[in-house]
Amino acid sequence: MTTTLDAVVLGGGPGGYVCAIRLAQLGLRVACVEQENVGGTCLNWGCIPSKALIAAAHTYERTLHGANIGLRTQHVELDFGVTQTWKNGIVGKLTNGIRQLLKANGVTLVEGTARVVSPRSVDVTTTNSDQHETLHVSRAIVVATGAKTVEIAFMPMDGEKIIGAREAVNLGTVPKRLCVVGGGVIGLELGTVYKKLGSELTIVEALPQLLTGIESDCTQVVERKLKKSGAKVLKNARVVRCDRLDDNSLLVSVQVGATTETIPCDTLLLAVGMRPRGKEIGLEQIGVTVLDNGTIPVDIQGHTNIDGVFAIGDVTGPPFLAHRASKQGEVVAEVIAGHNVSCDWKAIPAAVFTDPEIASVGLTTERAKEAGIDVRVGKFAFAALGRANAMGESDGFIKTLVDVKSHKLVGVHIVGPSASDLIAEAALAIETGITAEALANTIHAHPTLAEGLMESTAHALGRAIHAINR
Repeated sequence: MTTTLDAVVLGGGPGGYVCAIRLAQLGLRVACVEQENVGGTCLNWGCIPSKALIAAAHTYERTLHGANIGLRTQHVELDFGVTQTWKNGIVGKLTNGIRQLLKANGVTLVEGTARVVSPRSVDVTTTNSDQHETLHVSRAIVVATGAKTVEIAFMPMDGEKIIGAREAVNLGTVPKRLCVVGGGVIGLELGTVYKKLGSELTIVEALPQLLTGIESDCTQVVERKLKKSGAKVLKNARVVRCDRLDDNSLLVSVQVGATTETIPCDTLLLAVGMRPRGKEIGLEQIGVTVLDNGTIPVDIQGHTNIDGVFAIGDVTGPPFLAHRASKQGEVVAEVIAGHNVSCDWKAIPAAVFTDPEIASVGLTTERAKEAGIDVRVGKFAFAALGRANAMGESDGFIKTLVDVKSHKLVGVHIVGPSASDLIAEAALAIETGITAEALANTIHAHPTLAEGLMESTAHALGRAIHAINR
């Protein structure tokens, strides 16, 4: 069967489905091809299920320690099967919502595996029937195929004992002993979940710092809390061997400096990174540049080197963020429709749902220094906020970087309660280029966590009221 369209989007994740919907809203005939489930990794096996499990684990932990605030409970039990059913219900509700949005906007959803055969043609092997459908396009092909988990050659994932993030959010039981290889976002988020739910946790990180690339004073807060909870953290460490024992458990050998440690565990989670999925879909054969690691280079409008072929989201390389992919999808849809727009944003916020959360936007201290920007640093501890104390979550701080010359905010880094929500105001401030004075002078409601951003900015200006100025 052959279908003629204006555009086809390969991938129904947060970049692909958003792009397809916006294309349809702009009056184009468009199809979205998805190999598995709409919503992609983010909705089905990443962002959403992990955040549901994080919320459940946080609630469980607070219930266990409710006596601290006078809430005494007895026989608190975890029924992890029910937790998983609840989580799956959330995922199902949201994926169905996306299907309805695609349909309501007139997007044709094609379920199957796509292969690009020319800059104007895509061949799809449909999922249910194994039949071939050819999609001819008059304007554009948009590649939104995302990224996949990086594996380690001598520790192939079997989906049961050695697993990736996809399996980790779908475990039937809480592992008694969990070893996480990789101290990045995925490893720390899911490791923290299972630690709160009862696992003995060991984190193995090859680099000197957890969450490399994030302000070190922020990551130190998370690391201290992990260790306080009983987790073992090994840095500057690498796995050299993994043996399966007679009782079906694993023995992981880790090189730490000149010594080798052995870690017995029941489940090993590999979380050493993601790799763009630009290969094996026919792009190289039609002349599209695809790097060895699977990344597809694009310009600020999403163009590849071949006219009419675009790419968005994780397949274009880091940062691997769902909201970046979505915004790229909107921009590319506008470009295909003939509008002169581009991905010209100043800052993209990022959040890590550890305990406490970390969120950041703009430059780090190191990046500011490399760029030759002289900054004043403001810092305000959550321990000084009434709302944070009332919540029983006072770990962490808000850190602001202010350009000495322009007085504009160039970076904000938050470690503490609701950091993922608080970062939005900071992103708006950097994107619109407002001054530190403007933010410090903006009245924030009391008692709230958001007051901390106002206070931190005032501290950078040397005029904080509730912190000692330097």
